[in-house]
Amino acid sequence: MSNPLLKIAVDAMGGDFAPMNEIQGAIMASSLLSETTPIEIVFFGKEQEIRSALAKQTLPPNFRYSIIHTDEVITMEDDPTVVLRKKRNSSMIVGINAHKDAHVDAFISAGNTGAVMSAATVILGRINGVSRPTIGAFFPTQQKDPCLLLDVGANVDSKPKHLVEFCIMGSIYIQEILGIKNPKVGLLNIGEEESKGNEVAIETLALLKESPLNFIGNVEGRDIFQGTAHLIVTDGFTGNIVLKFAESFLGTLKVAFKQFAQKSIWNKLMVGLIVAPIMKKVLKSYDYQEYGGVPLLGVNGVVIIGHGKSTPLAIQNMILRAVESKQKNINDSIRTSIQQYNLSIPSIVS
Repeated sequence: MSNPLLKIAVDAMGGDFAPMNEIQGAIMASSLLSETTPIEIVFFGKEQEIRSALAKQTLPPNFRYSIIHTDEVITMEDDPTVVLRKKRNSSMIVGINAHKDAHVDAFISAGNTGAVMSAATVILGRINGVSRPTIGAFFPTQQKDPCLLLDVGANVDSKPKHLVEFCIMGSIYIQEILGIKNPKVGLLNIGEEESKGNEVAIETLALLKESPLNFIGNVEGRDIFQGTAHLIVTDGFTGNIVLKFAESFLGTLKVAFKQFAQKSIWNKLMVGLIVAPIMKKVLKSYDYQEYGGVPLLGVNGVVIIGHGKSTPLAIQNMILRAVESKQKNINDSIRTSIQQYNLSIPSIVS
C-alpha cells in the first residue's frame, strides 16, 4: 500500500536567499522522498519570482509543485504583532491559512521567526490543553543522540506549568522523531542541587518530579553538549541566548583557524591539508543545516521554522522533518498526553 500524497507549503519569500534556496531545497527533498513518500510542494509567494527561479533549475520528472501567488512579503524587520493585520496577503499568512483550511498538510518558513510563531498560534490555534506553544532547537552532544532545548524564544516569561507542558511535548517529539523511548529530561539551572534557582525553577522542579516523565533533575549549561539529557527545558529568554551563543561557535572557530593560517606558510599548509578536512567532518554535526529547522510544538498543525540564512540543505531537512511530523501524528500524541497529565495533576491547570 503506497503512502498518500502529502502537500507541503513552503514560504517561498521567507529567508535571506528566497526564493532560490527554498526552490533548490524543495527539489532536493522531493528527490529523496520520491520512492517512499509522494509529496507536492506548494510555493507561496510572488509567482513571477518563483517561476524565474524554477526556470534556472533542472527539475526532475517526479517533482510535483504548484504556486499560490501572494503580493506581500513579511520581512525580518516587520513587527510580529501587526503582520496579521497589515500583511494578510503575504506568503506567510496565506500559507498558514491554507494549512488551517487543510489545503496543505504542513507549513515551513525561514522567514521572520516571531511572525511565524504569532501567526501560526493565532490562525491554527493551540492544541486543546496546551497553554503556550514552544519552539526548540537540537544541539549536538558527546553522545550519539542530540539534545533538544526548549524553549528557545517563543516565550520570554514562562510559568512552571508552561515548562512542564514543554517537557511533555518535547518528550513526545523526541520519541517519535528520534525513536528514543522514555527520553531523559533535565531542567536548566545554575546548579544541580534542588535548592538552586529562582522561584520558577524550584516550583518547576517539584512539578516535574511528580510527572510521569523520565526527569533526572537540575542540569547546568555544560550538560547540553555533554548529552546528559535528551531534553532540557528553560524559559525562552535563557534558551534564546544559549541558542544564539551556540550558533556563533562555528563562525568564531573558522576565524580562529584563518588567523592561525595567516601567520605563516607552514601554518597555512597545515590548516589547509591536515586540519581543515578533519575539522569539516568533526564539526558537521554542529552545523544547523543538518537539523533543518525547529518545530513549533503545541499548535493545531505542523509548522517548521528555519534560520533566516537557511541553505538548500537546511530547507530540504525542514521539509523532511515536516513530513515526519505529519506521518507520525505528533499532535495527536501531544493532545492525548497533555490531557492525561492535566487530569492527573489538577494544579497544572491553575
